[in-house]
Amino acid sequence: MGLGGTQEFGRYTDMEVQGSKREFEHPKFALPVDSEHKATEFRLYSIAAPHMRAFHLSWISFFSCFVSTFAAPPLIPIIRDNLNLTATDIGNAGIASVSGAVFARIAMGSACDLFGPRLASASLILLTAPAVYFTSIANSPVSFLLVRFFTGFSLATFVSTQFWMSSMFSSPVVGTANGFAGGWGNLGGGATQLIMPLVFGVIRDIGATKFTAWRISFFIPALFQTLSAFAILIFGKDLPDGNFSGLHKSGDKQKDKFSKVFYHAITNYRGWILALTYGYCFGVELTIDNIIAEYFYDKFNLKLHTAGIIAASFGLANIFSRPAGGFISDAMAKTFGMRGRLWSLWVVQTLGGVFCIILGQVDSLTASIAVMIIFSVFVQAACGLTFGIVPFVSRRSLGVISGMTGGGGNVGAVLTQLIFFKGSKYSKETGITLMGIMIICCTLPMMLIYFPQWGGMFFGPSKQVATEEDYYLSEWNSKEKEKGLHQASLKFADNSRSEIGRKVMSATTTPDEIPSTNV
Repeated sequence: MGLGGTQEFGRYTDMEVQGSKREFEHPKFALPVDSEHKATEFRLYSIAAPHMRAFHLSWISFFSCFVSTFAAPPLIPIIRDNLNLTATDIGNAGIASVSGAVFARIAMGSACDLFGPRLASASLILLTAPAVYFTSIANSPVSFLLVRFFTGFSLATFVSTQFWMSSMFSSPVVGTANGFAGGWGNLGGGATQLIMPLVFGVIRDIGATKFTAWRISFFIPALFQTLSAFAILIFGKDLPDGNFSGLHKSGDKQKDKFSKVFYHAITNYRGWILALTYGYCFGVELTIDNIIAEYFYDKFNLKLHTAGIIAASFGLANIFSRPAGGFISDAMAKTFGMRGRLWSLWVVQTLGGVFCIILGQVDSLTASIAVMIIFSVFVQAACGLTFGIVPFVSRRSLGVISGMTGGGGNVGAVLTQLIFFKGSKYSKETGITLMGIMIICCTLPMMLIYFPQWGGMFFGPSKQVATEEDYYLSEWNSKEKEKGLHQASLKFADNSRSEIGRKVMSATTTPDEIPSTNV
């Protein structure tokens, strides 16, 4: 059954195409939209409400959380002297900074599904901001670990960022939107490597001692984080048509049951595989953010500011690398459909593992910097490619699936740092090499992901007639369908038909039968 008329597999009636066009040219929005009012174009330099405004609010707030979470590593050489931190203390604090977000990201996914990304993200940002302020009064290894642990919860805003973009942008551009929002937010991990030494230097030059200057420095990321939360609450909107609370009251959006949302997420094996593979692209990125400044500082006897600039280049590559991953995902999908998205992720992430191995083997400063930058481009592009796939795993449980995947990134970071970078069991060079091997191995399960309606890496769509409606409506039982709770999934299924790819579509349909992607 289609939207606005009868439909056969791969065939649309004139009534449907005309209806689609009317919605595509909706006068309420500055950008062209589909039947869910999701934007079908991504205009980077626009601030048009609600789509592009949500984009800019999401990446800036996520950026602020990254700055706060990784504000400590570039100042570690000063902090460790002040607090008498051992290598084990520093390693434990680094692990703590990313471990808290494991469960926070899953919880954030559920909160987005039930309450909307606007309220969920702003609440978490405000709840974690005090931990950033309290870093300035840390006076022992334990207190330093605790403030890094609670600050790290803010990284769960990544889930609300990706959920928000998936709620605002249609399938032809959702990978690009997710890539830019996640990538520009991740820039905070590189920017803080520049910001914190600079702020520290200014405060010290004004007259503060170095042990006082690093403490005052933490007020800058804390204030930035707080202001970003208020901006979301004041200017943001959950969905193109309004906020969750208002839509629930008007009856335009039905409240879902948490148990059902959670069940359909954890029983979808595709979400678990993406959580594993994401653990070895984003998880690796988090690990590098924690160790890279100290690695260059100690190995090549560099000045603190110089090591910070080199380390920043890793995170700053997100300005184009993760967005490029999202763009590649959408571009591949236009021709090869979902199979193109899967193949491109596997290739890019595997190459990231190869360059990680090389990074652990090179000894000169110039070669290390060059390989690190190439490695950063591939591993960050893999992050963007991952969230070109995530929005299609489940419509009903999008938030929880996003949370599972994002949480997998943090699990990967925790395990990697525990195994390879805690204490002195391995040198950092050996740890980086072994991490590259882990990336290659943990990317292989991508080959198991299969969508009946679109296919997988090695097999095409199911020979039995499998439609997008069959896949997404399977998350709703007959009683829920009778109440009309499945209507959003029905629209999403219709708007996702382009994931079959032009090559498959042209091989199985005549030009008159090709469904419009602007529905």
